[in-house]
Amino acid sequence: MPRFYARRRLGALAALTALIASAGLLNGPAASAALPTPVSGATARSYLATLTVATENRTGYDRDLFPHWITVSGACNTRETVLKRDGSNVVTDSACAATGGSWYSPYDGATWTAASDLDIDHLVPLAEAWDSGAGSWTTSRRQAFANDLTRPQLIAVTDNVNQAKGDQDPATWMPSRTAYRCTYVRAWVQVKYYYGLSVDSAEKAALTNHLASC
Repeated sequence: MPRFYARRRLGALAALTALIASAGLLNGPAASAALPTPVSGATARSYLATLTVATENRTGYDRDLFPHWITVSGACNTRETVLKRDGSNVVTDSACAATGGSWYSPYDGATWTAASDLDIDHLVPLAEAWDSGAGSWTTSRRQAFANDLTRPQLIAVTDNVNQAKGDQDPATWMPSRTAYRCTYVRAWVQVKYYYGLSVDSAEKAALTNHLASC
């Protein structure tokens, strides 16, 4: 092949490689969590306006009242299902436990290659749900809430970030990664709206503030 054409071919390959790389940067991390897409900011604002504002009450709360990580399919429970959904190139063993893969935590922007470094966050925490109405639910409804794969309620995130969040609402805790906050509050409102849960006054003020820019 003449040198001129060889140089042109190499140049074209370099340009194509750069284009592919830039596309990857635009699309974000390859192992991005696949939280079900929440409603739009406008819809979230309209939902929020209809939510009952009430004082929270944790009397009688026990995490065991929300049966979670139930069997979803075959040997796979809810946690394992979310790990497979939210990871990239996830490998599982015969018991459905993740033995390999990569996970990007959208709360803090960290990437992990060990499933043990991840928690499955209940975006609206179980205790928060209890405080705002779930205390009067049946056990079956609490189980549905704790294992909801349809609404934007479960997501794989860095374990210590999830533990730092605990049972806090958006008045006192938000993801440190600001680019994810709009998604987070839209999801929060959607879940509360779907399940008919209330908000307290500080929570509503925080949600209103964050949604204003979504």
